[in-house]
Amino acid sequence: MSVVIVGGNECMVREYKDLCSEYSCNAKVFPKMMGTLKNKIGNPDLLILFTNTMSHKMLKCVLSETKGSGTKIARSHSSSMSALRNILDEHAS
Repeated sequence: MSVVIVGGNECMVREYKDLCSEYSCNAKVFPKMMGTLKNKIGNPDLLILFTNTMSHKMLKCVLSETKGSGTKIARSHSSSMSALRNILDEHAS
């Protein structure tokens, strides 16, 4: 299963990827806006949005890119490891 995480803390990118690998998921993490995300997101199975730590511009760009692609979208206000674990329990198990 492919997972894209948008938002979150830059210092926790490695932990996000490690936790996703425990659930047998390949993860891409974009903690901040890096150029255009349109070409980098691709077509993931699950899109996780940590809404507290992302800008409105970033949210608008990501949602417009995945619109109509059949990607499951999970939103969390918190960008903690337990929030990510709960999302992965629900969607990746």
